[in-house]
Amino acid sequence: MSVGPLDGQVAFVTGAARGQGRSHAVRLAKDGADIVALDICSPVSGSVVYPSATNDDLAATVELVEAQGRRILARAVDIRDLAATELLVNEAIEMFGRLDILIANAGVLSWGRLWELSEEQWDAVIDVNLSGTWRTLRAVVPAMIAAGNGGSIVIVSSATGLKATPGNGHYSASKHGLVGLTNALAIEAGEYGIRVNSIHPYSVDTPMVQAEAMADLFGRWPHYLHSFAPMPFRPLEATGEPRSADVLLPGEVSDVVAWLAGPGSATLSGSQIAVDRGVMKY
Repeated sequence: MSVGPLDGQVAFVTGAARGQGRSHAVRLAKDGADIVALDICSPVSGSVVYPSATNDDLAATVELVEAQGRRILARAVDIRDLAATELLVNEAIEMFGRLDILIANAGVLSWGRLWELSEEQWDAVIDVNLSGTWRTLRAVVPAMIAAGNGGSIVIVSSATGLKATPGNGHYSASKHGLVGLTNALAIEAGEYGIRVNSIHPYSVDTPMVQAEAMADLFGRWPHYLHSFAPMPFRPLEATGEPRSADVLLPGEVSDVVAWLAGPGSATLSGSQIAVDRGVMKY
């Protein structure tokens, strides 16, 4: 087995059954890390209308990580459940002996103007994205400190965590809150050699992107469209032609996650990294 930059390390990834979370888990495994994979694998709330990840999705992540030659511990756990998350952390320490990396990726999205949101919409998004991320940190950080190896925490926020957009203000509020968690924890955990940074992707090609919901939003309020600008920078395909889609691929985000998890970003902590091909400069 080849030695990668994360060889011998263990990464804890939330929302790992599919989408960005699966991509991050597989990429970190490719770089040498063993993986602890968590996902709720069931509906989060009736207010979240796109299909939920399933146990079969999580099993597929397991197969993909094992195909990289790495070990994986995967469990269906809701990050809103602190006790269950702590049990998984304890199981991970028993199995692997350490935790070095946390990718706090799990999140949900719904749509609506702030004064028209239901309480269920607000509570689901805030409870998962913000409070659930705090519970993840609460469960994992003490184990990272106890392991004594330092480490890296990557909190997956959003472009809307830096620049609010209309129609998803509750989501934006939750993702702005993650910036506060990131920056405070960077100071608090720094003495233990733990780095903490947030990433802010713009429109990633996952089930969370709901074309019909966005079309309905723009149909009713066309002036909102200017807040969702196209990406100005087009990466080139192998043919030399620019890619046409205005979405990021999960693997493109995973490239940034892997860099933040590894030694190449050793001087970064408390940083907000926009993964957006420059769109927020509009």
